Amino acid sequence: MTSDTIAAIATPPGVGGVGIVRVSGPQSTRIASAVAGRVPAPGSFLYSRFREADATVIDDGLVLCFPAPNSFTGEDVVELQGHGGPVVMDLLLRRVLSLGARMARPGEFSERAFLNGKIDLAQAEAIADLIESVSEDAARSATRSLQGEFSRRIEALVEQLTQLRMYCEAAIDFPEEEIDFLADSKISEDILLIQDAIQQVRESARSGVLLREGMRLVIAGRPNAGKSSLLNALARSDAAIVTEIPGTTRDVLREQIQIDGMPIHLVDTAGLRESPDPVEKEGMLRARREIETADLVLWVYDGRAPNVAADVMNAGLPDGVPVTLVCNKIDLTGESARHARQNGYDTVWLSARDRSGVDELRNYLKERMGYEGPQEGGFIARRRHLDAIDRAACSVSEAKRALHENRAGELLAEDLRQAQLALSEITGAVTADDLLGRIFSSFCIGK
Repeated sequence: MTSDTIAAIATPPGVGGVGIVRVSGPQSTRIASAVAGRVPAPGSFLYSRFREADATVIDDGLVLCFPAPNSFTGEDVVELQGHGGPVVMDLLLRRVLSLGARMARPGEFSERAFLNGKIDLAQAEAIADLIESVSEDAARSATRSLQGEFSRRIEALVEQLTQLRMYCEAAIDFPEEEIDFLADSKISEDILLIQDAIQQVRESARSGVLLREGMRLVIAGRPNAGKSSLLNALARSDAAIVTEIPGTTRDVLREQIQIDGMPIHLVDTAGLRESPDPVEKEGMLRARREIETADLVLWVYDGRAPNVAADVMNAGLPDGVPVTLVCNKIDLTGESARHARQNGYDTVWLSARDRSGVDELRNYLKERMGYEGPQEGGFIARRRHLDAIDRAACSVSEAKRALHENRAGELLAEDLRQAQLALSEITGAVTADDLLGRIFSSFCIGK
């Protein structure tokens, strides 16, 4: 338990029917009594007027009390629920702070819940992911993570590693038993089972990362190739202005779409060419900046244009940025909608005008990202989770090598320990303070 009391507005900024000031810590009940005159019994609520120190009424509303440890943070928590106007909420918060509470840091309520053992780190992150969900599937997956689905799978893996470590270390500590435990087929079988389980969790986590972060897709190419038309076709709206005049797009245009629940962050850019126009030059400069940070570049070209591969090579795209060609205007060339490998590039043939082949592109993007749609029992995940799972998988592979090639029991046990530590970072059973600071600082203040 912490010694100080924190407070924050727990509802979004702006005007609404209800606004909530949340208070957590040892002084929360005393502060609520000073504001509302008295507090309700645990598990009930009280209608009251909220007053300044001179008895001036700030607002009226409900007081709810959640005594420790039966609260979200595990501490005494009070909520003052009044009218949702920014001025009245600010007045109420200032009154609470004047009585000894301090302003909560971003994510500090969730951080206290984690530190007090109410939730683990993966569940804490799921709270932020649920709030920030951009699709129904992402919200459902975040809810499953919040309910502990992801954590239970990680804890089951950690338990498998712990049991195998105990067996190996016991054999190392008692060599007088003269048992060649490295020859025991059980160890090899258990390692294979653990590797298989890690792979299954990795696949689910990868889908969870895609649900959370999606794919950043930059549409690039020469002027008048149909880039803005493709944006409109993918977004299924007239988001971009389309004309026959080359260079219509001068600035970056952004749209967010979903493909079977996976978010796609679409970026339409200015056509790349030589131009004396300073405005168009600035647009092309911004286009190149977007291309540098893309997960995938869709290079759109007119299907009637020759030497497309050479055109891409001469465009000066950054090294390492993946490029997929989009052969547009098949309604004019008579080609069929499809996707295949051509001239060293994945290529999709379509018509942005009549939208034939656009579904082919959507299916290609899912395939490219390895996204298989919403998973039964799936959960939300972050890149740090994938990194921890990958490190655990590498350590288990090293353990297998220590068993079969080096015949080194001490190395085997240490590799299993490293795998266990990597997975434990996900739930926060083992973690560093700076990691906690980075995670919770990304939350909103009221959580």
